[in-house]
Amino acid sequence: MLQPLIFEDHYKKLGLEFFFGEHPGIVNSDKFRHDVKIFFIPAGYELTVDFNHFRTQKPNLFFLSNQQVNIEYGKDEAALLYYNRDFYCIQIHDKEVACDGLLFHNVFEIPFVELDDQEAAVVKNIFSNIQHELEWKDSSAEEMIRTYVKQLIIRSTRMWKRQHLDQDKIRISGHELDIFRDFSRYLEIHFREKHNVSEYADLLHIAPKTLSHKFRALQLESPNQLIINRILLEAKRLLLYTDKPVKEIAHHLGYDDPAYFNRLFTQKTENTPANFRKNYLSGKKYNR
Repeated sequence: MLQPLIFEDHYKKLGLEFFFGEHPGIVNSDKFRHDVKIFFIPAGYELTVDFNHFRTQKPNLFFLSNQQVNIEYGKDEAALLYYNRDFYCIQIHDKEVACDGLLFHNVFEIPFVELDDQEAAVVKNIFSNIQHELEWKDSSAEEMIRTYVKQLIIRSTRMWKRQHLDQDKIRISGHELDIFRDFSRYLEIHFREKHNVSEYADLLHIAPKTLSHKFRALQLESPNQLIINRILLEAKRLLLYTDKPVKEIAHHLGYDDPAYFNRLFTQKTENTPANFRKNYLSGKKYNR
């Protein structure tokens, strides 16, 4: 782990860490849990994001927020750019490239883009420019860094759309893409207290049946299942990374009846919350 580089000004914060997969250091800790994170991961890495395992065949950029990350293996130098919402996400005039844009919390559950050699070189140059600004500490560094972050997100958003949406079977209009993006954003904000499709349809100003139809037309999981998936994911995080009792976790996720929460969790995971915690921590793994 090389020396971290950090910009801080009042509530605004951005940092850059370089690391190697064989010695990830604090990258695997909870230090960056609540920051927006962009990982540059070279080819040949293995990592787990929450309960999904990845092996990179090419360089990748991963776009994460409160996910649990574990770098398991990798030889070449990787990088982590992290920042809080005060630093960049006040820039909300363009929803597609904001911190709640397509790259973060998308309903397709694809938090990464693959980079070809040319794009990898461009990305490395952007990281290098940010590094230079952090080291130089000029009075204009903040705005320059924010410009580079936006460049990175714009380029990555274009790549993500090209890789995952510009396919024969997936054609999405700009308006529909806004709906999927806004659903993802609302779900991330409200999953603890809003458990019904109708509540999200109201936020989107469309009928619940219309919302479900749009997901079905693209062969995506239903909005109802995505709501359940998000609740269960948070439950698994709390079971594994905190010592909260199941009753408290149920209440935290908006369930006043812990028995109902237990039944839901058991039905969807084929394990009770208590057994999931016990078995996972003892070395048994489950798919998300």
